[in-house]
Amino acid sequence: MTDEFKTISNTSEGFYSEKRSKFLAFAHHVESLDEIKNLLADYRKKYYDARHVCYAYMLGADRTDFRANDDGEPSSTAGKPILGQINSNELTDILIVVVRYYGGVNLGTSGLIVAYREAAADAIAHADVITKQVEEIVTYDFPYVMMNDVMRIVKEMQPRIIEQTYDNNCQIKLSIRRSEADQLRSRLKKLSFGE
Repeated sequence: MTDEFKTISNTSEGFYSEKRSKFLAFAHHVESLDEIKNLLADYRKKYYDARHVCYAYMLGADRTDFRANDDGEPSSTAGKPILGQINSNELTDILIVVVRYYGGVNLGTSGLIVAYREAAADAIAHADVITKQVEEIVTYDFPYVMMNDVMRIVKEMQPRIIEQTYDNNCQIKLSIRRSEADQLRSRLKKLSFGE
């Protein structure tokens, strides 16, 4: 299991035109289904006069939560080519919406596939693709007298401190790259047993 994934950091746009049909593509960084539903509702409202609002999304570092939607286009001619671009660029936490304005000339299934694929590819080409790390949360409870030892491990391993409470009993919540989480847990555990 890898602990890195690629996504986009900004919203970007793409465009493709074929036989007077216009394909407007929009790529968004998303992290939840609710966010996707809201964006889709916004696009349907904004482009109410468009013939089709097709989309595909991919969520999660393991890339198992995805969907493609043809929105009335012939089966697999819109959503699938959009999803294909997401897959070929190995992206996740992304939604690509392609709005089609019909130009009066039928493109045929192969023409539609090319159009949706190219529009999605153009949106990705205009996006900033970034690599992010999959992180795990490690929570550790300890007595105040162990503060220096705990902070030494934090300094050496460089996890992000998410939350900390200092009292007679302290708690620290750390976020660290998935591949280093077990090592961090084990080093903190050794402190508890005075090793």
